[in-house]
Amino acid sequence: MAELLRLEKVSKTFSPGTPQEKKALEDLSLTLEKGEFVTVIGSNGAGKTTLFGAVAGSFYPDRGRVVLDGEDVTFLPEHRRAKYIGRLFQDPLRGTAPHMTIEENLALAYHRAGGSFALRLTGKRERELFRERLAQLGLGLEDRMKSPVGLLSGGQRQALTLLMATLVTPKLLLLDEHTAALDPATAEKVLELTERTVAEERITCMMITHNISSALSLGSRTVMMDGGRIVLDLSGPERAGMTVPRLLELFRERAAHDLDNDRMLLER
Repeated sequence: MAELLRLEKVSKTFSPGTPQEKKALEDLSLTLEKGEFVTVIGSNGAGKTTLFGAVAGSFYPDRGRVVLDGEDVTFLPEHRRAKYIGRLFQDPLRGTAPHMTIEENLALAYHRAGGSFALRLTGKRERELFRERLAQLGLGLEDRMKSPVGLLSGGQRQALTLLMATLVTPKLLLLDEHTAALDPATAEKVLELTERTVAEERITCMMITHNISSALSLGSRTVMMDGGRIVLDLSGPERAGMTVPRLLELFRERAAHDLDNDRMLLER
């Protein structure tokens, strides 16, 4: 497979030289091949979201390089990377404009992926595309295209955000605990949509999750972080035969301490 993403010894410290100094990433190196679906786990403060921020361009690293599909994007602004990178957050309210209609939100996403950040009039062909893709969600949103997004439930908004992020297939999809704020039944529905979309569109994907079992069952590779570093990188037969107790044991060996995140341990 061909390489899609490479991080080379990326480091980032926030508020350096102050009492709030936080070393978020430390010489982190990671390579993703095209088509890989990688789950990312770790305690709060392990550096998971900061890793996504470095990839998406939310900030510039202090050291290191970020290379996307052969292009050095280390200092490419976030809005320019948005053409290639789709991203979903934990909060269903992020990623959509509540006072705009479903159709207008989809139009913004569609034209942004084409390099334009202006809302244009939606043509018949585009409207038919939006309706077709909405119907695939199975939520009846294709009949509510003129409804403001603010009227949708959290699960509906997250499903819509997923569609917006993949309407034009991105080079990379970043999912930052995108089902964590949803009730279990809705979270399962959105996760099913995610798996189907990623598989059908063959999207290279990284997904942060607190659920250890899901991290081991979804996708093709699992990365575990601690203290801004990658301490475990599992794939192939090693990952296929991995159990939660064995994973916790390996984490203790590599990180030199027990996993102390109650939420992860309860959801395993």
